[in-house]
Amino acid sequence: MILVGFILAVSSSQVMADLKVGYVNAVRVIEEAPQGVAALKKLETEFSRRDKELVALQNRIRLLNEELQNNVPAQKAADRRAREREALTLQRELKRATAEFREDYNQRRNEELAVLQQVVRKAILDIAKQEKYDLVLHEGTVYASDSIDITEKVLKKLGKQ
Repeated sequence: MILVGFILAVSSSQVMADLKVGYVNAVRVIEEAPQGVAALKKLETEFSRRDKELVALQNRIRLLNEELQNNVPAQKAADRRAREREALTLQRELKRATAEFREDYNQRRNEELAVLQQVVRKAILDIAKQEKYDLVLHEGTVYASDSIDITEKVLKKLGKQ
């Protein structure tokens, strides 16, 4: 029985010695890959107009509130109430528009991220097959030494596409 345990231990250590393992820092790849940078620029371009509109609305509300604060004695009560209603309406509009903006942005970001993840996955699989890796790890890895980190290879491959 002891002999069988010894044989199993020796054979499993031999298998582990022949095992080629790689690690990819997926977050780094997504942040640094040219495709990730391009996707981020695409999103910025796509949402910049709406972002500027939200900033303009915020400025309009701020100016209206400053006007209400500074001109208290000079304003008629009816004019003041109308301005307060306008400010409240604009604040509601801003809140709604901001929520819509975030929802739309997050949806588009997730769409772009899904495409990017497929491209990264294909690059990792290509490297793993070409260089005969038995196992490649990425998310959920607690520790990986620099000797098995193939992140740079993945980034180089993505830069060529």
